[in-house]
Amino acid sequence: MRSVKELLYSFPVYGMTAEDLSHSRDNISDVADMLEAGVKVIQYREKEKSGLEMYRQCVKLREMTADAGALFLIDDFTDLALAVGADGVHIGQDDMPIEAVRNITGDDFIIGLSTHSPDQALDAVKRGADYIGVGPVYETHTKKNVCAPVGISYLDWVVANISIPFVAIGGIKKHNVSEVFSHGAGCACLVTGIVGEADIRAAVSEIAALKTP
Repeated sequence: MRSVKELLYSFPVYGMTAEDLSHSRDNISDVADMLEAGVKVIQYREKEKSGLEMYRQCVKLREMTADAGALFLIDDFTDLALAVGADGVHIGQDDMPIEAVRNITGDDFIIGLSTHSPDQALDAVKRGADYIGVGPVYETHTKKNVCAPVGISYLDWVVANISIPFVAIGGIKKHNVSEVFSHGAGCACLVTGIVGEADIRAAVSEIAALKTP
């Protein structure tokens, strides 16, 4: 398996599940389409499902991502990530500290951390995050209790000052993703802009084509 940096930047679209916002209402189908379109990082983010339902979906998604040579990350649930053999976990500022996750998982486990300010980004690097989320760049309603948009200025600061990989996220749509790419993001996460589309493969291909070398 290649490093998180190689895979995060090998394709400009970062995939994320959101079954309640999905056109198909089927995470397995959505991820299959994303992988077929070339996505190399999939994050499983589901907050309302039972533990058993999440486990069953993640076992299948782990198999699919492994076959495709893609990273499989799980939002928040470190125990679930370990149980299904995921590559890593993505945590937020109010979740278990990076150090505690690392103690449970070991050094080879990928830990991503959502950040919303320069201080949080610097702290994430200092504490050993493998990559960071940068956002929400724009206003978003796909996540409850989300903070105010951080804007392009924070993205610019990360590009200039942070050496570890990052993904831009939050309110990114087809109409504004070119701005995100033009400001130096190597990878962007669109949620409804992908899973909300009837043709996910076409949507991913169109978005990826907007990333100029």
